[in-house]
Amino acid sequence: MLRIASRRAAALLLLASAAGCGSGDTAQPPPPAQPPTTPDCDPAIAVPPGLCARVFHNGIGAARQLAVAANGDLFVAVRNRGGQSGGVVALRDSDGDGRSDRTESWGDEGGSGIALGDGALYLATNTAVLRYPLAAGSLTPSGAPETIVSGLPDERNHASKSIALHPADGTIFVGIGSPSNACQEIPRTAGVAGKDPCGERTYRAGIWRFATGRTGQRQSDGERFAAGVRNAAAIAVHPETGELFAVVHGRDQLAQLWPALYSDSDGSEKPSEEFALIEEGADFGWPYCYHDPATNAKVLAPEYGGDGTKTGRCADMAMPAIGLPAHWAPNAMAIVAGGSGTHGNGAFVAFHGSWNRSPVQAGYNVVWIPFAGGRPTGEWSVFADGFAGGQIASSSQADNRPTGVAVGPGGAVYVSDSLRGRIWRIAPAG
Repeated sequence: MLRIASRRAAALLLLASAAGCGSGDTAQPPPPAQPPTTPDCDPAIAVPPGLCARVFHNGIGAARQLAVAANGDLFVAVRNRGGQSGGVVALRDSDGDGRSDRTESWGDEGGSGIALGDGALYLATNTAVLRYPLAAGSLTPSGAPETIVSGLPDERNHASKSIALHPADGTIFVGIGSPSNACQEIPRTAGVAGKDPCGERTYRAGIWRFATGRTGQRQSDGERFAAGVRNAAAIAVHPETGELFAVVHGRDQLAQLWPALYSDSDGSEKPSEEFALIEEGADFGWPYCYHDPATNAKVLAPEYGGDGTKTGRCADMAMPAIGLPAHWAPNAMAIVAGGSGTHGNGAFVAFHGSWNRSPVQAGYNVVWIPFAGGRPTGEWSVFADGFAGGQIASSSQADNRPTGVAVGPGGAVYVSDSLRGRIWRIAPAG
């Protein structure tokens, strides 16, 4: 069962220079404290005491993931939507009032993943990883992008690509989600068995690694770093250890497709969204297996003969460090280390919310996961909430859906919304 930090402990995590500890066991985390009464704080967003969620920019379109430069400039990946091309939006707060006052938009292709390297910005479209030359202190690139990788698969589900740079060894990780829910012979059909073996695993549902010093690569030029990862939309390299972490979307429709085996409650609460250390060569089991938060075990999927309790081939699959609540849809992660700023060591995870949870939706928040010794402690707490605008029964009713999260100089936490492209900056009030 999850160990949840109290609201007071959540505040201490942010205001102390070392990660704190949670207390109490419960199925859901407590809400954060109510927002401060500072006039320019967004009254809808609840954050720990002493902090303020200000609207940094009121809307740039289909915003996705974020990257922050050393000088505090914010770069936002914007996806294509509704016939409009995305690209990159760069935001600067010139006068230090906590709001963007300069905006630059560029790029011909929209994307979701974004990362800043030495003199470059990397953007992941649905089919490629591009590198734009970007000098320190500049909001716009100095030239056209180079194509690091092209031809990445994007058919059907989970087309967006996530990326994370490993600057120490000159490589970039690319998360490539699965094209289906559970690799069934007929997708998302009640009672239909899964393909065995699942050929989708050979080119999707994993994390690939490519060299950043080489252009014009195809997927076959990279190496599959980890397999059986249904959709690692949130990936990040630990800034001190160089290890890769991911938060993985679990599968959908256990109850809808297999009602004889799973109750409606099971369908809403299972499987976990997996927070995991991704080691080279690891296999997390998709589509054959999923993580059951009730038993903290990998169990056999019903498409492959499972009944909700059987382990079978899943006994040898990689396990998550933490099983987070089902169908919250983790879409971005930022890891902080060294006790810098107002934070201790840990990770922020932005949850987008999912359609596959009923009767009441959950997620639509940002979670804090403390680390100790380079590893998550097993505890977590909700850091920022209220983005959805209240209790909702469908993701279509949400006011905002957190999609990106990043930490800037001094510890300010930036959160993006995919619906209108609103950006918040969470920092000490005053």
